[in-house]
Amino acid sequence: MPGKKLIALAGMINSDEEALICDFLETYHILDYRSLPALLASTLAAGLRDTSRIAISTTDGKASTTNTILATIADRLGIIAALLTGNKEPPPSIFNALYEIEPKGKSKVASFDSGEEFAAMWEKINGGI
Repeated sequence: MPGKKLIALAGMINSDEEALICDFLETYHILDYRSLPALLASTLAAGLRDTSRIAISTTDGKASTTNTILATIADRLGIIAALLTGNKEPPPSIFNALYEIEPKGKSKVASFDSGEEFAAMWEKINGGI
């Protein structure tokens, strides 16, 4: 386990050392993290909050774990509210907006109540082939 923490610390230093220094100063009142033993510095770095500068920097500014969970809850609640009010379309996804995920288009899957309906659609699509 200590090896993983040291590797994580090295990754933080390589990605944005200035953010790490600011986080150490703000959180632990330590200006020179290099004066600490490496294992202690890596333990303290692992203990930084999800909203710390280095956490935001290493996740490319994406939402924290807490915000991701809250967005998922809000999306599910929106789906339930849409179903209860009779709306066929749920509201836009907050989760997708946070992670910049483009919504997919309408599904191209079709269902048929009988073999005759399927055959008629097949004829229409394929032009009688």
